[in-house]
Amino acid sequence: MDTLQHDGDEMEWKESARWVKFEEKVEEGGERWSKPHVSTLTLHSLFELRTCIQTGSVLLDLEGYSLPQIVDDIVDRQVADGLIGPELREKVSFVLLRKHRHQHKKPIHLSLADMGKSNNSPTSDSASGLHHSTEDLRANPGLSLVSKYIYHVPLPPLSPFSVSLFLDHPASYPPPPPPPPQMKNKFMKKIPRDAEASNVLIGEVDFLDKPFVAFVRLAQATTLGGLTEVPVPTRFLFVLLGPHGKGKSYNEIGRAIATLMVDDLFSDVAYKARDRDDLIAGIDEFLDEVIVLPPGEWDPKIRIEPPKKVPSADMRKSVLNLNELGQVNGTGTAGGPGGGEDEEMPIPHELGEELQFTGRFCGGLWLDIKRKVPWILSDFSQGFHIQSISAVLFIYLGCITNAITFGGLLGDATDNYQGVMESFLGTALAGTVFCLLGGQPLIILSSTGPILIFEKLLYEFCKSNTIDYMELRLWIGLHSCLQCLILVATDASYIIKYITRFTEEGFSSLISFIFISDAIKKMVGSFKYYPINRVFKPDYVTTYRCECIAPDQGEPLLSLLFFCLDWSQLSKKECVKYGGALLGNACKYVPDLALISFILFFGTYSMTVSLKKFKTSRYFPTKCRSLVGDFSIIISILVFCGIDYLLGLDTPKLHVPTEVKPTRPDRGWVVMPFGKNPWWVYVASAVPALLVTILIFMDQQISAVIVNRKENKLKKGCGYHLDLFWVGILMAVCSFLGLPWYVAATVISIAHIDSLKMESESSAPGEQPQFLGVREQRLTGILVFVLTGVSIFLAPVLQYIPMPVLYGVFLYMGVASLAGIQFWERIKLYLMPAKHQPDFSFLRHVPLRRVHLFTLVQIICLAVLWTLKSTVAAIIFPVMILGLMVVRKMMDLMFSQHDLAWLDDILPEKDKKKEKDGKKKKDHKRTKSPLPPPVKIPMDTIDLPSAPDPSVTPPTQPPV
Repeated sequence: MDTLQHDGDEMEWKESARWVKFEEKVEEGGERWSKPHVSTLTLHSLFELRTCIQTGSVLLDLEGYSLPQIVDDIVDRQVADGLIGPELREKVSFVLLRKHRHQHKKPIHLSLADMGKSNNSPTSDSASGLHHSTEDLRANPGLSLVSKYIYHVPLPPLSPFSVSLFLDHPASYPPPPPPPPQMKNKFMKKIPRDAEASNVLIGEVDFLDKPFVAFVRLAQATTLGGLTEVPVPTRFLFVLLGPHGKGKSYNEIGRAIATLMVDDLFSDVAYKARDRDDLIAGIDEFLDEVIVLPPGEWDPKIRIEPPKKVPSADMRKSVLNLNELGQVNGTGTAGGPGGGEDEEMPIPHELGEELQFTGRFCGGLWLDIKRKVPWILSDFSQGFHIQSISAVLFIYLGCITNAITFGGLLGDATDNYQGVMESFLGTALAGTVFCLLGGQPLIILSSTGPILIFEKLLYEFCKSNTIDYMELRLWIGLHSCLQCLILVATDASYIIKYITRFTEEGFSSLISFIFISDAIKKMVGSFKYYPINRVFKPDYVTTYRCECIAPDQGEPLLSLLFFCLDWSQLSKKECVKYGGALLGNACKYVPDLALISFILFFGTYSMTVSLKKFKTSRYFPTKCRSLVGDFSIIISILVFCGIDYLLGLDTPKLHVPTEVKPTRPDRGWVVMPFGKNPWWVYVASAVPALLVTILIFMDQQISAVIVNRKENKLKKGCGYHLDLFWVGILMAVCSFLGLPWYVAATVISIAHIDSLKMESESSAPGEQPQFLGVREQRLTGILVFVLTGVSIFLAPVLQYIPMPVLYGVFLYMGVASLAGIQFWERIKLYLMPAKHQPDFSFLRHVPLRRVHLFTLVQIICLAVLWTLKSTVAAIIFPVMILGLMVVRKMMDLMFSQHDLAWLDDILPEKDKKKEKDGKKKKDHKRTKSPLPPPVKIPMDTIDLPSAPDPSVTPPTQPPV
């Protein structure tokens, strides 16, 4: 919005405000823009604007390609309509063609944050000239505004015939290219590609005795030189000139039309309006939704911060339609002033067509393959992004830490039949194949706790019954593979649709708590291995000593060493190596490695969280913040690895095998299926295999449901059947090679998704970047597991990474995966007074006591699962997950479907029943008591000086 400024006899248009989504004003000092804020308009200014549109000139689809031509057409229309006299033609034209001075035309004072910004920004295609005509926009609604901004689709290059038209009509010359200051304006980065401008000109002049008003919509948007701050083509123009003395009123009218033009629904109407009445109807619809704040309870000088989320245009359209149908004297439906029983319920939990029961042999598997084939190329091309580097390094460190941890535990449980080496190779093999061929490559495979416990019990059984462990394990793996393939062929994954948020949150919360508790347990254990020296007294440091005492001269070799070595000069390790004895009260002293380990552990976690939050802070340019946020985990690891290296203390380090050979020397890389066990073992192994299959099926599919949740906005579809197919095949392969079994790892998979989230690059000032989805590709997963396989050759580098740093990464994974879980948010409600509780949607519709009861049931179920996982009974963990589904089914008896719709998800059969009941209820209401037509107060009853002409009745529904 430009305001006419007077300096003696000189006049110029000075930019005073701008809108992309929210309002920004030029501060009184004139040196800077204000913070983006929500526009607060006076109700009187909206009625005056309505009068201006009603009485002024409205030029729709004006053919104009330069500002002088457009000004001439506006003035000619005003003269023709008798709104101004012919003698004022030149004066009005002279004022409207004055120079425009924009806010960026001032001395540049760079801040430290500006230093990282480039003054050269890429220009939009909009600077090239013409856009589609308004008739094209009216014919094709897809080209008009349905979102936050006004978009266009660029036309193809001009043909020779088009060029000749411009030559024949000098007034239609293409506009000159934008001046250099416009091309270098950094504000272009905040404007979406292909945006169009609406210009508002407000001014006071001394030669008019009544307002001069014109609203113009160009048939084809074009760049009008220096009229705009940035090289964006203009589609709309609003001009308001008037006599002196009403500058504040004119300014408020200008702010009103500018706010309307960035409103989703009104700008759609402005694009498609065919006459003046359509514009007035659009203003009336805007007035229907205006909220009035009492002047005595609100200070209009306070600038309202932009909200984190605004209602979409589709939602507002649905509210308008509901109000038109059901509003009677203030009693309306959802979103209306009165509320009502038919308020819109939350979106049902839909798992999509991937879990539809086909009834054909391998029908679901075939559909998964057909669904994934079109995305083969993009699965790799989309991985070439700098964000992928951070994701690969982050998940790689998590995977090798997990492989070392589970490998060590497996080695202890199976007498090294499976150890760290087998864990590394199995992780690399299974993960690479799954990410290359699986249905959902964002899932990360890993060993899990229930599998570890099963392996331990199986080995103890074989040891006590003289059965060969590796051969029996091979047959269990083969039977389980066959059972998984049967589940795939029969579309058994269909039952996953009965897993609601109740089960998902219980499962994911348990895994998150396991990660958190294991990380803390590891750190608490370091205090056991490296105890704090509590008895050390600095004042008595002179009394501390430790010396090496030579051994007795019993053997000839020791006698030789006794005389050749200076035992008093040997180090602690050398003294023990050569059989000496340590004597003294300082011999058991160790540095406080436990404390420095805790600092590394908690420091890594804290720095990662801080750098993640830095992405949404106010410091430094956006690109810098985004880069730091994406690489937050890697930066934290490098920083604390450097601190550990500089301190030079002997903290526990990451140990990686350096040779490719089985952990146990008496076993090979291939397990033979026959020869060591009786024949009946091969058949009986199908029984424990059934338990393994249930374990694999539940772990894999619940993790897949969590990964494929609609909140992640995945676009390439799921692959439940294809995932289970490859997990089964990999079980057989790993069984033959004597490698651990692998299944989806929930927490690491969630961390993988979190590291690949995408946000909108260009957002309006004051608007939060919009979450666009996840970078769905296979490249990061493949690279993670390839690096895991070659980690054996990276041992010299990896040995510098302290284990406490990796435990800090584990802690972050566990805590980060709890974010966004409604169960965790409801737990925190127990500690909050009602008046301080967040404004969650479910708190608006469900009584607090029912919310607490629902949460209490989940806590009890989680406690039972936690107790089971800590005992030998953890082997029946998958059965307990099925138990969660049973508990959820029983909760239909405790809670109404309305409450469950807000706190959880409606079960499929209940959802269908509820839809039918709702439809019958609505039909019954319509037949029993039809609603009278909506009650509207006529505009002529409003006693305002600028009230609109009552003869003009706006249509009940504007064309859209």
